Amino acid sequence: MQVTERYPNESGRDYAKRIIRENIIRLELEPGAVISDRELAASMNLSRTPVREALLDLAKVKIVEIYPQRGSVVAPIDYGMVEEAQFIRSVLETAVVRLVCGQASVEQTEQLQENVALQEFYYQHGSSERLLEMDDEFHKLLFQIAGRMQAYEMMKSITVHFDRVRSLAVVGVKEKLWIGDHRKIFEAVAAHDGDQAVKQMEIHLSRYKVDEDALRKLYPQYFQP
Repeated sequence: MQVTERYPNESGRDYAKRIIRENIIRLELEPGAVISDRELAASMNLSRTPVREALLDLAKVKIVEIYPQRGSVVAPIDYGMVEEAQFIRSVLETAVVRLVCGQASVEQTEQLQENVALQEFYYQHGSSERLLEMDDEFHKLLFQIAGRMQAYEMMKSITVHFDRVRSLAVVGVKEKLWIGDHRKIFEAVAAHDGDQAVKQMEIHLSRYKVDEDALRKLYPQYFQP
């Protein structure tokens, strides 16, 4: 499990929730893995109480399953939840990218261009982890440019289901079609073409449907039947 430093003023509960969530998304904690609150607490230098509270929070969004007297398990991937998350992302991100087309400055457009260039670089050099980070950063940049970071934080609480599938696709599916999607979204933003940006975002967020069969064949143990 990867453990990063605690943010200033970050509570133990929030820190534990962030670290556990990130490791579930990155599949460091795989679907079906048994979670020990004692081991998690030790790895993060926390007491067991904030870790247990974090697990309860993650259970509310159905990414962790808690069994009385038996402990906690990382939930298998449920495509029903993936579709819920995809719906939320689609509604919010198509609205956001249209806003961005109407207000992005030259400097902000250049930030998006630099991000896409880095994605292409990390793809060519086989760095899946950095590629995923740049993917996340691209979408976060759109919300920042639109001035909708509160909506972004709300969206993150449910899209963990979508993000796990995305992590699998980065590793398991050879065709990285979403990198081209990002370039097309950037080009539409640079041209201030809201209709084209929305169209490309809709295509981009539907990619998981294309990947589902391939991912189920590669990782059948990760999915609910």
